[in-house]
Amino acid sequence: MFNIREHIFEVWHRFWDNLKTTSPSNNKGTIIAFVVTLLFFVIAEYFLLLPINLRSFSFTLFLCICLILFIVLRSFLSLGFDQISKILSIITLLLVIYLGVGYVISSPVINAAKYQSQLDMNTDADFYTDFENITYSSIPVVDRDSAERLGDRKMGEIVDYVSQFEVDSEYAQINYNDNPYRVTTISYSDLIKWFTNQSEGLPAYIRVNMVTQESEVVRLESGMKYSRSDLFFRNINRYLRVKYPTLMFEDPTFEIDDDGEPYWIAPVFSYKIGLFGGEDITGAVLVNACTGESQYYDIGDVPSWVDRVYPAELLLTQLTNWGQYGNGYINSIISQKGVLTTTDGYNYLALNDDVYLYTGLTSVSSDESNVGFVLVNMRTKESNYYAISGAEEYSAMSSAEGKVQNLGYEATFPILINSGGQPTYFLSLKDSAGLVKQYAFVNVQNYQIVAVGESVATAEANYYQLLIDNGIEDVTYETLSLSGTISSIQQAVVEGTSYYYFKIEGYDDIFIASVTLNDALPLLQNGDNVAIDYSDSGTSSQNVLALEVLNE
Repeated sequence: MFNIREHIFEVWHRFWDNLKTTSPSNNKGTIIAFVVTLLFFVIAEYFLLLPINLRSFSFTLFLCICLILFIVLRSFLSLGFDQISKILSIITLLLVIYLGVGYVISSPVINAAKYQSQLDMNTDADFYTDFENITYSSIPVVDRDSAERLGDRKMGEIVDYVSQFEVDSEYAQINYNDNPYRVTTISYSDLIKWFTNQSEGLPAYIRVNMVTQESEVVRLESGMKYSRSDLFFRNINRYLRVKYPTLMFEDPTFEIDDDGEPYWIAPVFSYKIGLFGGEDITGAVLVNACTGESQYYDIGDVPSWVDRVYPAELLLTQLTNWGQYGNGYINSIISQKGVLTTTDGYNYLALNDDVYLYTGLTSVSSDESNVGFVLVNMRTKESNYYAISGAEEYSAMSSAEGKVQNLGYEATFPILINSGGQPTYFLSLKDSAGLVKQYAFVNVQNYQIVAVGESVATAEANYYQLLIDNGIEDVTYETLSLSGTISSIQQAVVEGTSYYYFKIEGYDDIFIASVTLNDALPLLQNGDNVAIDYSDSGTSSQNVLALEVLNE
C-alpha cells in the first residue's frame, strides 16, 4: 500500500513540473478542463456525499472517474495526449491497482480468521443469570408497524401539524428513562412546506411507549433545524459531510437523551481488515437536532444514554462471519462443519437500560430449529451466545397463529424473554388491519406449549398454567395467595382439559383452575375451604397456579 502511495506522489511531482513548462495555449485548455472537472466533482459530491478519504472505495473510484474526465477534456482542448496526460494516466492506473489490490487483500478468502474474530463472543453466557423473570408490566407489546400506526393516529389529532408535516417512518427503538420506546421525527410534507416552515424548524417528534402503547407528539420549544427531510446544508447527511469531510459515516439514527432533547447519532466507521474489509465502528458524532451543535466521541466514550451506535445490519454481518468462518473459509464453502447462520429475522431487547439486538442461530441445513441465540449490545458491541436449542422464530410464529387460526391473526416477530424460569418467545397477534388483538407466549424448547390471551397478563398466567400442566418443574413466577370459602363453582372442558371456575366469598374475581392442579377439584362444592396461589392478570379472571383443599 505504501509503495503505491509513493509512486502516486512521485508521479504527481513529475506532473507538476511538466505543468509549469506547458505552453500558454495548452494552459488555457488545462484550466478549462480543470474548471469543468472541478464543477463535476463539486456537484457530484453534493449529491453523493462521499468521504474525501482514500480508504473509501467509492471515493477512490470516483476520483479515478474525475481524473479520466480531466484527461479526456484536456487532451481534446489541447489537441493532443502530451506528457502531462500520460502522467495523469499513470496516476489513474496506480489508483485502479490500489483498488484492485485493496479488494484482494481485504477478502475473507485470505482473512477468514480475522473476519470471524471481529465479534468478541462470550460463549459462556448463562441465560438464567442474565435474564431475570420478566413481568407483564414490562413486556414491550408494540412492534415497529404497530408503533407507526399509533404515531400516525396521534399525529392526525394535531390539526395544525397535519397540513404541514408528515411522520417519518423510522421509529427507532431506544430506552428512555428505563422504558422501551420507539421514536421518530416528523418531516416536511413537500418543498413548499419546507420553504414556509424551515425558519422555525420541525416543531415536534413522536414517541411511543412499547409497553403501554401510549403515543405522544412531543412539542419542542425550539424546532429541529437538522433532519433527513431538510434541504440543502441543513439536511443531516450533508451537514455531517461538510463538518466532517473525511469521516466515513453509517446512516445517522434519531434518538432522544434523558431530558427528551432530540439528537442525531452518526456512527463513524473504518476498515480493520486489509484496505476495504472488516468494517467496524470506531466512534460516533452526536448532533443536536435543534441547534446543530456536534461532537465526536471515540467508541469507548459515547454517552451511556445513547442506545444505537452499531447498526443492526453491521452486527448481523459480523455475526454471520462469526458463525461462518470458525473453521476457515474453505470449510464454510465445502464441508461446512460447525457452520452456523442467523435466522431470517431479528428483534430488539431492552435490558439494563441498553438496547440489544437479538437473533437466533441455526445450522446451515435449515432444519427449522435453533442451536442457540445471540444478544449484542448496540452501544458497546458486547456479545453473548446462549446455547439453548429450540424452535426457530418462524416456527414459533406459526404455532401461535395456529392457536388462533379461526380468527386469522398474524404473529409479529418474537422477542425472547424469561417467563416462569423458561426461555420463552413473546409475540403479539394482529388482525388484518394491523391492530394488536391478542398476545402469545411460546416455549422455546417445546413450541407446542402455546398460551394466548387478550391481555399480556392473561396470556402470561395461561402460560404458567400450561408449563405446570406439561410437567415442567421449577416454574418460577410472582404469585398472590389467599384462602377462603367457595361461594360457587362450575366445570367446563377447554381443548380437552377440564377447568373449574369458582368464586371465593369476599372476592369479585373469577378463579380458574385446571383439574391437573389437584385430584380433589372435581369433588369441591360450595362451602368448601381452599387456599390458592394465582398470578394477578389485571382482569376479573385469575388463573390459579396452585390449590390446596383445607377441609379434606
